[in-house]
Amino acid sequence: MEQIAISGSGLSARIKADGAELCSLQDESGREFVWQALPAWPRHAPVLFPIVGRLAGDTLRQGGASFKLTQHGFARDRRFTLALKAADHCTWVLEDDADTRARYPFPFRFEVSYTITGRELHIGFDVDNPGEAPLPASMGAHPAFSWPLPGAASKAGHVLTFEHPEPAPTRRVAGGLLQPQTEPSPLQGRVLRLDDRLFARDAVIFTQLASRWVRMEAQGAAGLEVGWDGFAQLGLWMKPGAEFLCIEPWRGYASPEGWDGDFAGKPGVFHVPPGGRISATHRVRLLP
Repeated sequence: MEQIAISGSGLSARIKADGAELCSLQDESGREFVWQALPAWPRHAPVLFPIVGRLAGDTLRQGGASFKLTQHGFARDRRFTLALKAADHCTWVLEDDADTRARYPFPFRFEVSYTITGRELHIGFDVDNPGEAPLPASMGAHPAFSWPLPGAASKAGHVLTFEHPEPAPTRRVAGGLLQPQTEPSPLQGRVLRLDDRLFARDAVIFTQLASRWVRMEAQGAAGLEVGWDGFAQLGLWMKPGAEFLCIEPWRGYASPEGWDGDFAGKPGVFHVPPGGRISATHRVRLLP
């Protein structure tokens, strides 16, 4: 399994070619902040493209044709091409081919880049449309962070602090599909106190997001901040009993329950114009 290491002042990361997936993020002391793909969930930080979440029946419908496309899309399971490598940066590219077109009938170029700047890891997503018609797509990040954080005695006492209060109702999925009913925000002001029970019914999804960053902290622990630009939603997810928390900036979300139309009209999908590009970035900053 090909992996690339990049590093900067006080931070190092490893990214693998399969899925262009971040599989390690360590500080200068070697403390690990990324979940190490243990049996409870055998991934680290998958990249989500060309969908986020699930389509009804795992089927993409477009122009009278049907294509099998499973949850979160195929990018996380495809080998990317290394396009650029420097000491503190790497860029990976995935382009359409016969296999992708059998599942997603559109030409595309999807680029994922990682850059270390100080104690921050910046991750860029770029979707290019080389075709002659608008390109419908969604994209998202799915990084799993160690919970408990390095230095914390246990999972107890961990909190998320958002940039702004998030009073808007949240959403849930059932059977992988976005449910029509909403739920009250679980935050108290800007703070969400983490507890496994919050995730007993799958992810908590913020579809009307006000913040552009969130911090994960605990007493005595090394904390981190996840920030984003160009993403409109945020998912929080973990498997109860496991020692990770996924903080997931998204641009798109699962099909609403009862919706089964053409993919180009799916709620949450963006459209890249012919010859155009749509970009989004997120970052992980280690707190002092």
